[in-house]
Amino acid sequence: MAEERHFGKSLGAWLEAASDAIVSVFYPAGCRLCGRLLIHASRLPICDECLASFATLPTPVCDICGSPLTTPFASTVDDVGARPSNLPNFGAADGVANRWPDCLGCLGRTYTFERVRSYAAYQGQLVRAIMMLKFERVEPLAVWFAKRLANLMKQERLTADVVVPVALHRQRERERGYNQADLIARPLARQLRLPYRAVLLIRTKPRPDKHILSLSERWESVRGAFATRPDSQVDNLRVLLIDDVMTTGATLDACAKALRQAGAKSVIGLTVARAIRHPIQGSSYEFH
Repeated sequence: MAEERHFGKSLGAWLEAASDAIVSVFYPAGCRLCGRLLIHASRLPICDECLASFATLPTPVCDICGSPLTTPFASTVDDVGARPSNLPNFGAADGVANRWPDCLGCLGRTYTFERVRSYAAYQGQLVRAIMMLKFERVEPLAVWFAKRLANLMKQERLTADVVVPVALHRQRERERGYNQADLIARPLARQLRLPYRAVLLIRTKPRPDKHILSLSERWESVRGAFATRPDSQVDNLRVLLIDDVMTTGATLDACAKALRQAGAKSVIGLTVARAIRHPIQGSSYEFH
């Protein structure tokens, strides 16, 4: 019986690939980002050149927020591994060991999540790709992103017990018809062979109508905006929290607070993109 199921899945995958190849021959399409003719059989509507243009984050990165230390976010401390004597203790809250921040963006900020890692910088063609995912439900692109996050998870040697997407408010999800974080997190959980709990986290407070928010407004807009369902089971679990973009860390932190309050042992964030911005250049952030 198991062999028959395996054969059925293999046959289905072959037929799907064959149909994609036939369609690509008779109905050639252009890349949705640059317009180049797609020359390979794939349901992913983006060419290899554009996919290769996504700027993966350079290392080293801040141990807490994952911001590259080669950007203006970087600390002026020469020896990243040693904590300067004139800095106070910083780090994640609720029992996670204190760490001093590697980057200026984390100075004076105490996060509830343990750490966050991102695949690439939120710039160039990746911005357009994420907009496609967010507003057009391009699921093959979500699967492509999930594979990159799975590789990042292994490279960073991160561990988790359960995968949870950042929740949309029910009104926004009804309007859009789906949650883009769910599109990424679901295939990622399958690749990591971890349980998937899409309904564990809920957003109880909608985002403001204002499109551009200051740094303080962005943090205030998500304060108390997330909760776990009353019947959720998260006690002593290490949660892997998934979102499309990290800008300030406010949303991930608010989600982590709700999960930790419900009994989660730890929360680690993974996002497709990371907004890179000098912490003292400009104080407004756009909702993505």
